[in-house]
Amino acid sequence: MKAYVVEREALIHNIRALQAHAGNVPIWAVLKGNGYGIGIVPFSKLLYDNGVRRFAVTELKEVEVLRENYPESPILMLRSTADPAELNALLDLGAILTVGSYETAVAINGIAAQRAGTAEVHLAVDTGMGRYGFLPDDTDRMISVFRYMKNLKISGIFTHFHSAFSSEKATRQQFELFRGVVEKLRAAGCEPGMAHCCNSHAFVRHPEMHLDAVRIGSAFLGRLAFKTKLDLKRIGWAECGLEEIRQIPKGQTVGYGAGFKARQPMKVAVISLGWYNGFALSRENDLFRFRDSVFGILHHLKNILLPRKLLVTVNGHKCRVLGHVGMLNAVVDVTDLDCAVGDKVVAQINPLHAKGLRVQYR
Repeated sequence: MKAYVVEREALIHNIRALQAHAGNVPIWAVLKGNGYGIGIVPFSKLLYDNGVRRFAVTELKEVEVLRENYPESPILMLRSTADPAELNALLDLGAILTVGSYETAVAINGIAAQRAGTAEVHLAVDTGMGRYGFLPDDTDRMISVFRYMKNLKISGIFTHFHSAFSSEKATRQQFELFRGVVEKLRAAGCEPGMAHCCNSHAFVRHPEMHLDAVRIGSAFLGRLAFKTKLDLKRIGWAECGLEEIRQIPKGQTVGYGAGFKARQPMKVAVISLGWYNGFALSRENDLFRFRDSVFGILHHLKNILLPRKLLVTVNGHKCRVLGHVGMLNAVVDVTDLDCAVGDKVVAQINPLHAKGLRVQYR
C-alpha cells in the first residue's frame, strides 16, 4: 500500500470556493506538471464537471491529453515556442499559442499561412519575470504583429507576476506596466482581446487585478504561500504501511551518517517513504543574493535554537521520524504505540515533489 491520496470532495470544495471568488471572471485552470502532481486527467475531469472548462499548460503532451478528453475546450499553451514541428502539432490540436516575441510571431504566422489557415494566439508581455514576452516598451513591435501578421488571430494578452506571494509593491508595479501596454495597444486601434495577469496568489490577494480572466493552479490544491480568508482545504497526502517493526537497544544509531542515536531501548518501525517519493524534500535555495543568503542563515539558526521534529501519522497518532530520511524508506519511533506491520502511515508530501506514488482519488 503506497499511494498519493487526493480527496475528491475537498478538491471540489476548493474549486467552488475559487469560482465564487472569481465571480463572473473566466478561470483558466493551469494544469502544468501533470496537474500540479495530482494527475491531469482526474483533476481536469473534476474541474470540467464543476464548470471550469478552460485549460492552460506548458507541454505538447499535456495538450494532447486534454484535447483527447475535451474536444471543444480552449487549451492555452503558456510557453512561447517557434519550433516548426511543435507548432504544427499544436495547431493540429487546436491549441491557442503564446507569442512571446516578434520572431515567434513570424514563425507561427508563416506556418499558419502554409496551412492556409489562421492560428489563434495570446500575446505575452514580460513585466519582470524574464522568461517569455515582449518588453513593455516593445509596443511598436506588438502593433506590427496586429497589422502585418494576417494569419494570426489575437484573442488575448497576458503577463506573469514574479512576487505575488510576497511583494504587493512589485505586483502593483507589474500590473501597472501590463495595463499600460494594453491601453497603448487599444489606443493604436489594436484590440488584444482577453487580458489576464493573475496567478493563484495574485488572484486571491488582488481582486482588482482580475481583469478579463484569471489563471489558477496551486490555489486549487489549497497550497498557497500565505494564509487566506478563503476557506481552502489542503489537498493531497501520502499513504503507506508499516513494513517492519523491531526493537533497538540503547546506543543504536539510525540512518545515514548515524544521524540519530537511541538514548534508551526503543521500538521502531520502517516505512516505505523516502526523499525519492518527495518525503521531507523541499526545493533547494537557488537564489544567492545577499538578502537570500542572510535569510538562509537565519532560517538554519532558528532550526538550531528551536529544533523541529519531522512527523508522520501512524494509526492516527503522531510519530517522530528518526535520523536522516533515506531514498525509499524512513524509520519512525513507535515505542509507545500499539501497532502492527501493515498499519496505515500518513505523511505530508507536496504533490509536485511526489514520485513513485500511484495517485489515488477517493
